[in-house]
Amino acid sequence: QVQLVESGGGLVQAGGSLRLSCVASGRSFWSYAMGWFRQAPGKEREFVARISSGGSSLYYADSVKGRFIISRDNARNTVYLQMNSLKPEDTAVYYCAATRAVGYTDSVFDYWGQGTQVTVSS
Repeated sequence: QVQLVESGGGLVQAGGSLRLSCVASGRSFWSYAMGWFRQAPGKEREFVARISSGGSSLYYADSVKGRFIISRDNARNTVYLQMNSLKPEDTAVYYCAATRAVGYTDSVFDYWGQGTQVTVSS
């Protein structure tokens, strides 16, 4: 069992930056690949980024590639999402998730956090 708690969301102007954190409790955080997803009002949840259990393999949605960076610190049971050059269309609730499976669709992730709101003003 893994419990995930996100933090770091807030209100930021377009062009600004935020760093989201997700702290995991439970055993074997190091064995899980971690992902970030987001859901804007009236839209379906979408994939943002994924990092492998060891941190060597990264994957990003095209919409955030070059602007967002996912990283992890297994010693602190924490995964991060550094968001730069933010746009109003990045406004959403951001969720972290954990999986031991391959893939990046939300169906392969077993554990989810409660989400943190990110709002980007124009």
